[in-house]
Amino acid sequence: MSHTVEKIGGTSMSEYEAVRDNVILKGNNSDDIYNRVFVVSAYGGMTDLLLENKKNGKPGVYGLFASTNNDEEWHQAFADLRNEMFAVNASLFGETELGDKANEFIAQRLDDAERVLKDLERLCQHGHFELQSHLFTVREMLASIGEAHSAWNMAHLLERDGIKAKFVDLSGWRADQAESLDDMICKSFADVDYAHELAIATGYTHCDKGLMASFDRGYSEMTFSRIAVLTNASEAIIHKEYHLSSADPRLVGAEKVVPIGRTNYDVADQLANLGMEAIHPRAAKGLRQADIPLRVKNTFEPEHAGTLITGDYVSDTPRVEIIAGRRRVYSIELFDQDMMGSIEKYDSGILKTIARFKAHVVSKDINANTITHYVGANLKTVNRIRRELEELYPDAEINTRKVAVVSAIGSDMKVPGMLAKTVSALSEVNISILAMHQSIRQVDMQFVLDEDDYDLAVQSLHRCLIEVHDHGEAICAA
Repeated sequence: MSHTVEKIGGTSMSEYEAVRDNVILKGNNSDDIYNRVFVVSAYGGMTDLLLENKKNGKPGVYGLFASTNNDEEWHQAFADLRNEMFAVNASLFGETELGDKANEFIAQRLDDAERVLKDLERLCQHGHFELQSHLFTVREMLASIGEAHSAWNMAHLLERDGIKAKFVDLSGWRADQAESLDDMICKSFADVDYAHELAIATGYTHCDKGLMASFDRGYSEMTFSRIAVLTNASEAIIHKEYHLSSADPRLVGAEKVVPIGRTNYDVADQLANLGMEAIHPRAAKGLRQADIPLRVKNTFEPEHAGTLITGDYVSDTPRVEIIAGRRRVYSIELFDQDMMGSIEKYDSGILKTIARFKAHVVSKDINANTITHYVGANLKTVNRIRRELEELYPDAEINTRKVAVVSAIGSDMKVPGMLAKTVSALSEVNISILAMHQSIRQVDMQFVLDEDDYDLAVQSLHRCLIEVHDHGEAICAA
């Protein structure tokens, strides 16, 4: 029997009993629980403490070590991290012998990491050594601790509960040398007995090129994808604390949203562009090329089939499948009368500047003399980009503005009049559209709005494009 490779997110990992009962035991139907590999994320909030808060940017151990001259700050952050990891262990194991072993395992990792940071700090006090050149390695090292913590715990908790499990440590801790990503995975899984044990693998994989260089906080998804491809899995499954639904239930109401059920990798890419990743696009590419379907399931509803994502799926009738969006987007508009006829000179320079500051381009507009990029970044980064562009193009007029992007997405949206009806739906609730985009592929429509209009826009578009009305169809259905 072919196996599946399944990823468990951090929020779900923090609910061990729910994961055991709903995911591992398949809702208490314990027949054939093996032939599965689980790739686990760090416990919810733990990577924020190790690196930085993903939402608000508050620095964790890495952020403080990299950017402050105050040693006490990162030392205190490290102590807080240690206490939090021990607190998680106490909640999972209690005062038991296995709990002592769990503390001993993670304490060793923490002690090693703290010693490395102290030694590096002393080393870089000498003029011949620069801290900046070592920060990438520091970030990788710290990130690996979170997944090692959760994977070791999961494997041993399952063993305690009578389920055969194997801890597969891909973190390369104390390894003599780094291998390629594929070699590391193949070697680590060479002796896994899929039919008789569950492999519990770390979401972080240590490799020669460094996963975080390309994927940063999305590294666990690349590990998950490559394990599925290299071990020839029949299906890849992601377990989340929610369904991949037609909209955010907190905005439009849980009773109005529906799980998507089926979609394709093209739609998954559009969601990733908005920061609502079902899976990182580069990770999805591997699954797509290997013809491995991806399923997104709700950890707390094991009986539900979830949403199946394949490369060839197209909805039976043209329709919108999901309303998604992104707040805290900034428009960077550059106007220059001399742009006409030489747009490529401006466009390449702007993109290089944005890339240098690692801001994500959500969308962009171009006309004869104006280029506007809509970027996902904080105000500090946007101001830095603006200052550099002002130096690069001294005769240009540059304006920035905080906006939001709302998008209607589907595998086939070739419905005549859909755009007109959608614009009308936004107009009826007094929402002014700042910009809009619809590509020839017709898999999404994007609307740029004032950020204050975001919630109402999502609700209005969901009502117009997805919700079923008295006559049995959505307003904009085919």
